[in-house]
Amino acid sequence: MTMTSKAVILAVGSEMLTSTRHDTNSLFITEVLNQTGLDVAYKAVVGDNLAELRSQVAHALSRHRVLILTGGLGPTDDDLTRDAVAAQLGLPLSEDPALVDAIRARFATRGLPMPEVNRRQAQVPAGATVLHNPRGSAPGLMIEHEGRVIAMMPGPPREMQPMMSGPVRERLLQFAGDVRLMRRTIRITGRTESRAEEIVQPVYTTWLTQVPPIETTILATPGYIELHLSTQVTREADGAAALESAVAQLADRLGADMVSPDGQSVEHVLGEMLRARGWQIALAESCTGGLATSRLTDVAGSSDYVERSFVVYSNRAKTELLGVPPPLIAEHGAVSEPVARAMAEGALARSGADVAVSITGIAGPGGGTETKPVGTVWMAVALASPRETRTLLCRFLGSRELIKTFAALAALDLVRRRLLNAAWDVDWAKR
Repeated sequence: MTMTSKAVILAVGSEMLTSTRHDTNSLFITEVLNQTGLDVAYKAVVGDNLAELRSQVAHALSRHRVLILTGGLGPTDDDLTRDAVAAQLGLPLSEDPALVDAIRARFATRGLPMPEVNRRQAQVPAGATVLHNPRGSAPGLMIEHEGRVIAMMPGPPREMQPMMSGPVRERLLQFAGDVRLMRRTIRITGRTESRAEEIVQPVYTTWLTQVPPIETTILATPGYIELHLSTQVTREADGAAALESAVAQLADRLGADMVSPDGQSVEHVLGEMLRARGWQIALAESCTGGLATSRLTDVAGSSDYVERSFVVYSNRAKTELLGVPPPLIAEHGAVSEPVARAMAEGALARSGADVAVSITGIAGPGGGTETKPVGTVWMAVALASPRETRTLLCRFLGSRELIKTFAALAALDLVRRRLLNAAWDVDWAKR
């Protein structure tokens, strides 16, 4: 079986197999591993069971050269990490007198005698390097065995993190040599995951056989499709050039569907576009309740281009604040193309902004009808010059929270597309 230079992370502890505890250590560990040029093959949570833990250690080491374990280094009988690793590697455990003295001294600083069970924490596999732990009684351990590196660290983050970012990272940098891991994240809007895959798959499948190869992962997140590109190189210039070429190829295929080639959000990209033009934007929100405005103003410096926002949840507010005629609402309903158009044009007129966007829809769970089901959202983007308003009917699926999230992001994205003068050919539009 081919051995890879990727890493495996095992979080040890039966408590993390319950609904009340979560493995957060792996996020920090992954970041440090990536800094050393190592990618993560997989992560797993393993309970306090010697046979199961040993099996997971065996599987990881049979395929990958780096194994990181957290937890299971305490003093009790169910702390089995050192036992499982030593048994799988065929290494004897022996008590380190210096560690016993250090643990005893730690208890003494608090005026306590060391319980005898803490001697378990001084058990060291033959040939292992002890990692000092100034924040707890459990030392960490590192073992290099038959071309593999195994690091065992305590579970509490305040104890684990200094070890991982200190001695473990230093050793892994030596292990990885000159190899560096480089990544790019591309964000796409307006497409379902399957449609995005159809567009980009013919491109990224060719990258695996090039030099340097690029691995691609496609991920659906609320409102976005993300493409994660990664490559391992010995010269950063080679990696940067390969990734830049890959992004350019995707940009040719995706067009306006590519929001950013570097992971930036719609609100950030739109803000930069508005700032570059010296434009001001106004927003008129009904079903989203100010969520689009909130997203836009989450970006630092957004006061440069956000002029004002109208949250017009009721029909009366639409009339009083935006001048939407009551007969228009009565004839077409609040969720309609004429009302969305009137809201955007009213926001533009009352704010003096250069562009305005409106959102009116049915977020649910109630309020839908056969002709206007839950998830029906009308949007409009109005420009001051040239004087023009475009509208779009969208249908979103999901919970009330998701529909609001999708609608807010989509509205900002429509403004971005309008400033690009791009077609509103998006998958969430009602055909």
